[in-house]
Amino acid sequence: MTKFLTLPFYIKLACTLISIIAIVYIARVGQAIIVPFILGSLFALLLTPLGSWMERKLRMPRVLASLISLLLFFTLLIGVVVLLGSQMTNLKEDWPAFERQVVQGMEVFQDWISKNLHINYSDQMEYLSDTLTKSVSRGTAILGVALLSMSSTFILLVFTFLYTFFILVYRRHIVRFLLLLNHDSHHNIVLDIVSQVQYVVKRYLIGLFLQMIIVATMTFIALTAIGVKYSLMLAIFTGIFNVLPYVGIFLSMLIIALITFATSSLMHVILVLVALVVIHFIDSNFVVPKIVGSKVQVNSMVAMMAIFFGELLWGISGMFLAIPILAICKIVFDRILELKPWGFLLGEDDDKDHYMKLKKEICDRKS
Repeated sequence: MTKFLTLPFYIKLACTLISIIAIVYIARVGQAIIVPFILGSLFALLLTPLGSWMERKLRMPRVLASLISLLLFFTLLIGVVVLLGSQMTNLKEDWPAFERQVVQGMEVFQDWISKNLHINYSDQMEYLSDTLTKSVSRGTAILGVALLSMSSTFILLVFTFLYTFFILVYRRHIVRFLLLLNHDSHHNIVLDIVSQVQYVVKRYLIGLFLQMIIVATMTFIALTAIGVKYSLMLAIFTGIFNVLPYVGIFLSMLIIALITFATSSLMHVILVLVALVVIHFIDSNFVVPKIVGSKVQVNSMVAMMAIFFGELLWGISGMFLAIPILAICKIVFDRILELKPWGFLLGEDDDKDHYMKLKKEICDRKS
């Protein structure tokens, strides 16, 4: 019988903390490489069935099938961006109206401050003048940050495209590497993990796209019924922003409220906010549990913590990648005996039979 060395608790704790700190540090420092690689891996898992079908049915070489699959996917994304751009160009027609609404709102706000806080107009204008002066002095820095952000986004897209293509081409090579990395007795577990990761990620991303379409459709119908201009553009924005859990809906509310305020009345703004709250309620309680949540069996508490941590680590990209990474971790944890308790913690399964079975496996291994 194989005997394992039992280490004191404080040594295990120290090793665990050092490992976590090292992983977080590497993830933070290597963000420019790791984030596009993970995105490319997710997109490659999504496009693998299409590429395999082209190889099998159309007799295409793997490189050509991977390239066509990738081009079709990115063409779809570019089409959505072009549609949004064409809609946004129409906003210039309402820009004077938006300026008038802002000026009127500022006048009402200044009157309220003068009457309730007893700050006269000259003091208010002096404060605004100082604020604008400081803003102008920082204009160069703001412009530099904006240009850096655009260049970072472009680099992210380019590397994501390249990673997706090469992972599609070398996907079987990577699986063979994972098999060589493990003992022959563990090959079935490795293949099971690979197949489950591909299934869960594929179903999750498809569910996410379906959620975007459903939310965008409901938003378009609601905005059209209310009579809001640019309802198609605002609906697409809402569907895209809704991908960001807990945050996206508030961003879309802010943007739609501002545009509605510029092109319509205050009553329309209130109706829009009520409609978006109803849509968010339907999405959270019916769409997500049935379409997205059923594909990723992770409990809400851990998911929320992962989203917050992802935002602190990688920003918006981290918020998007948090749930898929958590789902992959759960798949791996559930198939490695020493990590099964952590997989149980991440999941939503509160079945007593499952708990007793897991407890028996751990006890048998220790004995």
